[in-house]
Formats: sequence, structure tokens, C-alpha cells
Amino acid sequence: MAATPARALPALLLFAVVVAAEAAPAGSGTGKVPAIYVFGDSTADVGNNNYLTGSAVPRANFPHNGVDFPTSRPTGRFSNGYNGIDFLALNMGFKRSPPPFLAVANKTNKQILSGLVGVNFASAGSGILDTTGNFIIPLSKQVEQFATVQSNISARISQGAADTVLSRSLFLMSTGGNDLFAFFQRNSTPTAAEKQRFISNLVALYQNHVKALYVLGARKFAVIDVPPIGCCPYPRSQHPLGACIDVLNDLARGFNKGVKDAMHGLSLSMEGLKYSVGSAHAVVQSIMKHPQRLGFKDVTTACCGSGKFNGASGCTPNATLCDNRHEYLFWDLLHPTHATSKLAAAAIYNGSLHFAAPINFKQLVEDC
Repeated sequence: MAATPARALPALLLFAVVVAAEAAPAGSGTGKVPAIYVFGDSTADVGNNNYLTGSAVPRANFPHNGVDFPTSRPTGRFSNGYNGIDFLALNMGFKRSPPPFLAVANKTNKQILSGLVGVNFASAGSGILDTTGNFIIPLSKQVEQFATVQSNISARISQGAADTVLSRSLFLMSTGGNDLFAFFQRNSTPTAAEKQRFISNLVALYQNHVKALYVLGARKFAVIDVPPIGCCPYPRSQHPLGACIDVLNDLARGFNKGVKDAMHGLSLSMEGLKYSVGSAHAVVQSIMKHPQRLGFKDVTTACCGSGKFNGASGCTPNATLCDNRHEYLFWDLLHPTHATSKLAAAAIYNGSLHFAAPINFKQLVEDC
């Protein structure tokens, strides 16, 4: 029998994950870690931006967003249903992903104050740099918000108990894409030296945020890298030939390598730090190369939007909406569909080293 071409192996591995994901039970409600704390941008936001004021704030709390969410309601997720964070939480045994911080900040929640339910700090439009985005919550502010939560947990259950529960909890980070977009908007034809200098500074700042969380008690870091953002419907709509924008994809690859190397270095120098880098980049590349094998029919056009590739504007109530949403890679001009997020979460949680390294999220969660 002929050998399987090496280039097809990622798709076969991903197909195996699809089969396993379909057979996997839903979240039982008893998480495999005490809590999940989420930091990032619109890839992870579950509604924080709903609570921010200003017309420039990116939001998704209106139709057609949420059309496939339970009760078909928009929640602030940039998706037709769940996002990747939701599916990762389900894989970890939770019934649902943690609530947005701004929804619970002024409420007394005994489980949150005991460190038994996590919080989601992610804000659409945010970045690693404070200057990325307007009127949103940058990563530095998200870390400050967690410091408030950590202080309240320590006050309620003692510092020692707080250290124990936080060291076993998962700190999930999904960010960086907006910083790369912002750089590209300022300089669409950067030199190799300019790209390297920007990425090095960005990764250094990312490291500082990880170190700050470590000081606050974090030990398990689940990092999601940046997908090939140059192939999203919006960049494609800006290309005269409708092709991917190579500079954006180069930036994503450079940033991903920098973060992977940085996390490895931190694990060697910071006692007890454990990590996994889940590759949304590898998942999306596999889908784009072998869409039909993985159940997709359209990997270039957004399901919801307008203009070329439905990428000229976001998913609004007046936008064009596709019927076969499960066959689309992209939901809107920049974000994946419910189906894509489900597949990505399964690959990152249960998959091979191609999709998560040096261990997958399941191994990280179960490592005591």
C-alpha cells in the first residue's frame, strides 16, 4: 500500500479528532481544573464589550450573531454559536465557559470568590499593546482585573488556599492578532528588520504579562496562537486578486514562533510553570488545504457579511446570511464559525503535537 503523503497527515490527524469530538460527551459540570481564567481579544470575548460605552467599541450583541447559540440569542460572541473558549471549557468538563468579568464584577458570587468558578476578561478589539484598539480592555488591564479577583479570593479563603486553587487552575490566553493588524495598517510593506523588531517587542511584552500572572499565582498557561489572519475574508477583500495577504501571515508565523520560544524559556526559569501552545494556525491551515475531507465547503467567504467575500463589513442584522453555516470556515470578516471553533478546540485539547505543544491542553489540565 502506498505511503500517505506527509502534507496530508495534518488533515488525517484532524479528521481523527473530528470523529473523536463527535463521540465525546458534553460537559458534565465538574471541571477537571478548579477554574478557567481567560484573557484575550474577540476570539475569546464572551460578552465583556457589551458593558463598554462608545460607538467605536466592537460588539456582537445583535443578530445574526448567536443564531445557533442556545435560545438563538446574541451574547457578544463573534460567532453564530459558541466560540473556541466555550468548547475548550466543555472539553474540560464544565457545563459552560466562565462569565464575562464585567457581568459579575459588582456582584457577590461565592464560587468565584472561592476560586471554584473562573472569569473571562477578554475584550474584542484589544491587544497585547495598550495602544491597540480604542475604548476596550487591553491585556494589561485584564491582568489588573484578575489581580482584583485574586485579592478577593485570598481574602475569602486565605492566601495559602488561594495559592493552591490558582496553581491548579487554567490561565487561557488568546491574543495578538489585533496588534499584528494594527502594525500592518501603519506599515503594509515592512522590511524584514522592521517585522522582527516589532515582533520581538510584542513577544517581550507578552512575556511580561505572563510573568505578572505568575506572580499572582498562575502556574498553568494554555496559550492559543494566531491563525493565518491574512487569509480571513476581510484581508482577502482588500487584495486586488482576492488572495491571502502574505505580510499578515508572515507576521502571524513570526509572532507564533516568538511566543512558543518565550513560553519554553519561561518554563525553564520560573518554578512550577507549565504550558501548552495550542495552534489555531495549524488547524485553520489544515481546513484550508483539505476542506471537504473535514466537512467544509467554503473556506474563503464569510457566512455573514457584505461585499467581496462578505468581508467588507461585519455581521449585522442587515448582512447577508448563509444557510449552511456548518460548512463555512469563517462566520464573519475575521472570526470562525461555531463548527470551526468546535474542531479547533477538539484538536487543541485532544490532538497531536501538530496542534498543541509540548503537550496538548488535556495533558496540561490533568498534570497535577
